[in-house]
Amino acid sequence: MKTRMKTINQDTFPPRESSGDKAQQWLVMKFGGTSVSTAERWQTIRDLIRERQTAGYRPIVVHSAFATVSNGLQAMLDAAVDGDYQQQYDEIVELHMQLAADLGIDGQALLAKFIGDLERLLTGLRLIREISPPVYVKVMALGELMATTLGAAYLQSQGLSVNWTDARDILQSVDVPRENERSRYLSASCAFDTDPLIQARLAATDGVIVTQGFIARNLNGDSVLLGRGGSDTSAAYLAAKLDAAGLEIWTDVPGLFSANPRIVSGARLLKMLSYEEAQEIASTGGSILHPRCIRPVRTHAIPLRVRCTTQPTLEGTLISRDPGSDAPAVKAISSRAGITVVSMETVTM
Repeated sequence: MKTRMKTINQDTFPPRESSGDKAQQWLVMKFGGTSVSTAERWQTIRDLIRERQTAGYRPIVVHSAFATVSNGLQAMLDAAVDGDYQQQYDEIVELHMQLAADLGIDGQALLAKFIGDLERLLTGLRLIREISPPVYVKVMALGELMATTLGAAYLQSQGLSVNWTDARDILQSVDVPRENERSRYLSASCAFDTDPLIQARLAATDGVIVTQGFIARNLNGDSVLLGRGGSDTSAAYLAAKLDAAGLEIWTDVPGLFSANPRIVSGARLLKMLSYEEAQEIASTGGSILHPRCIRPVRTHAIPLRVRCTTQPTLEGTLISRDPGSDAPAVKAISSRAGITVVSMETVTM
């Protein structure tokens, strides 16, 4: 008989004052590319969602493109400019079809529209031999759109009520003074004020909401990206807008460490951090969290946990307003080789 895993309890997220709808205990769960790239990992995600529903939370799943797909799309774009992208295209399509087969769902039917869009974009690129920022965004966004479509279909096949939602209908980018066109399209920022309209809209839907990281829409209705690694930021924006009970970042490591464990054998797992400490680590070399994801949850005092999909029962790292007073004075050491560093402190650190 299979033992039910326990990954959440009353202490998982510290209690907080919430201005949101008490009937909707939103919990944002973000999964990175390696966490959504096998059928085994999706079984874990299914079980995690069910456990959080049982605990009284309303899960919102935000996830990335499958591992290697974003890099594959980039390589395909470069190849399309040179006129021959067929190998990269075939590899990307085959990866999605194989995972769909592993999940027991119909990849051809589910992804036909997205694959058709990709073919049309590539045909145009081969003719004009130039990648404009809007076209680049359209191609790169397909990684998240295809992945979440398959993920939502799998969860639905497992008996969960699922609502696939386009993140571009939720997140709208804001204009930044003196920002150039490339940055506006490829590294956009969004407002993260609590949003009663978004809360009401999503509360009116049923079941688990599955949506994309990395993508949003600008004021003109064009798709934009939040920068590479932007899925963490997407999840933080959503948690802030919904005044969520918590944010979980699920990745392939147990949490944040005092140093890179691949380099420092004695590196220890950091069980608790303040927002400021997590911001410092993320901004000075830590690769587990995107630096831009801290500010939205910090502003609204939303606790964030970094957890591991391969070891889901581990508590990971809790990032909150009060990390406790018994932690070591020196939390972490970051290192990078072959660069010159100029250290600056900003109002967000």
